[in-house]
Amino acid sequence: MDNKKLKIYTFYKKNKRMPSYGELMLLFGFKSKNSAYKIAQKLIDEGMLKKDNSGKLLPTNKLFSNIKILGTVEAGFPSPAEEELADTMNLDEFLIENKEATYILRVSGDSMKDAGIIDGDMVLVDRSATPKDGDIVIAEVDGSWTMKYFKKRKNKIFLQAANKKLKDIHPEDELKIAAVVKSVIRKY
Repeated sequence: MDNKKLKIYTFYKKNKRMPSYGELMLLFGFKSKNSAYKIAQKLIDEGMLKKDNSGKLLPTNKLFSNIKILGTVEAGFPSPAEEELADTMNLDEFLIENKEATYILRVSGDSMKDAGIIDGDMVLVDRSATPKDGDIVIAEVDGSWTMKYFKKRKNKIFLQAANKKLKDIHPEDELKIAAVVKSVIRKY
């Protein structure tokens, strides 16, 4: 990442927003906004930035560093491995289909442990996705929030835990599906 992109990226990470043209001018030590405009336009042409309807600068996925894919690893019997650069990937592009409808929730409890989702994990969810039978969903059932499998049987919808100790949840009054779980995030 060149110095200008790094400065913009650092500003974005610190302030959780893109700099204005005036802030770009200060960031790069320019004496006029015209110079800042030219740099911004160059980054727009490269696909690093874009503008919203009001003309404010927005980052694109290209501004953020891509992570190298170095190949594959055998999860069965050990085998000789060679490190080779296979490709790069941007995690946002890989994990997020609809950025405006995606958010992260921290998991509490063990009702989904048999699905590999444990207390302390984070889940990436998409509120625009339509749930299908077997999807893991975030749902409000009879006034309480939970994360469970979405199940449909003979026109009946219910929620199922991934923990054999827990019973299925059949809504008494109301069931609202807020989002579909797309990914689990765990730090070791």
